[in-house]
Amino acid sequence: MSSSTRSTAISDDVESNYKALKALKNTEVTSFAWKDVTVTVKDNETKQPKLLLDGVDGVVRPGELVALMGPSGSGKTTLLNVLARRTAAANAKVDGDVLINGKTVSLQEFRRISSYVEQDDALIGSLTVQETISFAAQLSLSRRIPKSQKQQRVSDIIDSFGLRNQANTIIGTPVKKGISGGQKRRVSVASQLMSNPRVLFLDEPTSGLDSAASFEVISFLKKIARENNLLVIASIHQPSTTTFNLFDKLLLLSSGKTIYHGPVSDVNSYFSSIGFPVPGYTNPAEFIIDLVNTDFSEDAASSEKHKGSITEAWKASPMATVLANQLNETDDMDLGAHEDIARPGFFSQTLTLLNRLWIKSYRDVLAYGVRVAMYMGLAIMMGTVWLRLKEHQDYIQPFINAIFFGSAFMSFMAVAYVPAFLEDFHTFTKERSNGLYGATSFLLSNFLIGLPYLFLISTLFSVVTYFLANFRPTATAFFFYLMWLFLDLLAAESLVVLISVLLPNFVLSLAVTAFANGLWMSVGGFLVSDKILNVFWKYVFSYIDYQSYVFKGMMYNEFSERTYQCSAAAPPCFCSYDSPLADECKIPGTAVLQQYGFSQRDKRGQWIGILLGITLGLRLLAWVVLKTVRR
Repeated sequence: MSSSTRSTAISDDVESNYKALKALKNTEVTSFAWKDVTVTVKDNETKQPKLLLDGVDGVVRPGELVALMGPSGSGKTTLLNVLARRTAAANAKVDGDVLINGKTVSLQEFRRISSYVEQDDALIGSLTVQETISFAAQLSLSRRIPKSQKQQRVSDIIDSFGLRNQANTIIGTPVKKGISGGQKRRVSVASQLMSNPRVLFLDEPTSGLDSAASFEVISFLKKIARENNLLVIASIHQPSTTTFNLFDKLLLLSSGKTIYHGPVSDVNSYFSSIGFPVPGYTNPAEFIIDLVNTDFSEDAASSEKHKGSITEAWKASPMATVLANQLNETDDMDLGAHEDIARPGFFSQTLTLLNRLWIKSYRDVLAYGVRVAMYMGLAIMMGTVWLRLKEHQDYIQPFINAIFFGSAFMSFMAVAYVPAFLEDFHTFTKERSNGLYGATSFLLSNFLIGLPYLFLISTLFSVVTYFLANFRPTATAFFFYLMWLFLDLLAAESLVVLISVLLPNFVLSLAVTAFANGLWMSVGGFLVSDKILNVFWKYVFSYIDYQSYVFKGMMYNEFSERTYQCSAAAPPCFCSYDSPLADECKIPGTAVLQQYGFSQRDKRGQWIGILLGITLGLRLLAWVVLKTVRR
């Protein structure tokens, strides 16, 4: 198929999909405008207010491709975040209006019609290029669009972004190389186009691309913008001349102020009119960036005066007056009624996420493969260190040590789940911001996908350690041991999830999770018995320590129905635990439980309920964090 024929086919398919979604949503965006956008933060050094953006205005019409440009620190990304309804900056105060069809719309409505492609590629490394874009289609495209048409759109998007040869290549993980950085950028842009947004924001869409690839990406964006009345706003840093000329409009910023906002075709004439003509055979994008860049100037006062004169020239220009008139003429038009069928429902979203996580779980060794290997290594070490313990009083303490070691370190090693979960979390943050699904689908799918792997880990660990260490040799006791380990891992992984959504940074999440597990070991009833534990630690932490209930359950499982030999088989003998069987030179396991302050009454049902409650509570807290703190 020739290039022109293929482009026509792509355009037809893109157009048909956009029309299908538009008919479902009943959405028409006739203008996107922002008035007097000002962002202020407190300067860390002077503690005085600092302007990141100062009264920036702008108007974009359907079919236009707009470039946000400026030197580093000029406010490009800050403005893009404000326009996309994202956090502008930490503790920033944002003033001004962002209007769709002349009106302020709710965040839910805004996310329904817009999409944001971030500069950092939040992609799942173990998926292939085709799978990444296919899952984006499943999560974003209407169920009324036939499956065959969705598949065709995925194929055409892959072709149009030059990714056909990499379609079956994984994105790339820390242990397995995948596609290049530039190709990841193209995948990020392509996957966001699957949601058929009416307004598309892109933060440095050509970052990491060579000039040819940059031109192709922007060309495709221009094509779909024109053919489908899509508004595209992209921050971009010094594009080539050919790429720069693809844009319809330019908004040039310097130190948060507008230097120019108008057609790209008028850039040369405008700057000539204010005394700064673009030299021949010079990239105009590079020239105007250098013109307002004062970072490397030796004379700061002169540079500021120079920049101030350019800013004032813009304010006094006829183009600024035209822009002000355009802002007053934005259409006052409703977006139309929202239809819930526009995108897949909750159960469909959850199943799609489960499918995606399933693929990741068996491909990405960091998700569960490394953990299985780690736990098997721990099991072999434990089983051979505590090898064939005997029913003698000299082995009672080693039995207790083995119970504590196995349960506590099984829980501690859940920290290995942090990197895999953070990857999922960053993908969720991007996709939730684009309105694809919510916190409930994300956390539910994450919980369900872990169940079979955690059960597998618990089973393998139990099979190796239980019989090597010679724990109580009955089937019932073995399966209770397995159950306690499984519940231990469920709670431990839930703690990892909660800490990771609170502190979505690898080092912080790892450190705090390790600290928390150290705390649980300290107050779990083994190192310091509940009978003598300080009241603060006992009542504040011990009762919510899931490790303590696992320890109690395993202790009861081992000692409630077992008897141990004292120093000799017949009197005179010495018994290390006082009990009614001392005269027979025997120690009932119940005497050991009593020594640790455990009731002889069977409380396994209560402990199981508490463990399940702690697990559910940790997951619910993570859900609350995602719904409030990490909105």
